[in-house]
Amino acid sequence: MHIILNYLVFLYAKAYKMNTITEFVKTRRKQLKLTQEEFALKAGIALTVIRKIEQGKDNLSLSKVNQVLKMFGHVLGPVNEK
Repeated sequence: MHIILNYLVFLYAKAYKMNTITEFVKTRRKQLKLTQEEFALKAGIALTVIRKIEQGKDNLSLSKVNQVLKMFGHVLGPVNEK
């Protein structure tokens, strides 16, 4: 299951550039005036996840990315391309 989620995040990152997610999370976190540590605590995830997202790493699980994005009212998921 973890491999499939990594693959989906990889496909999303490749299609829409991980920088988009990276900049979105970093910008929104800073707008809230939260450090990475404070944001990780509020989101209920490990600090390393926030750091990986903000550094544009592509080896993240979809569930962890979504846990972060839900803080801003967003989620990622597979999309059918036609």
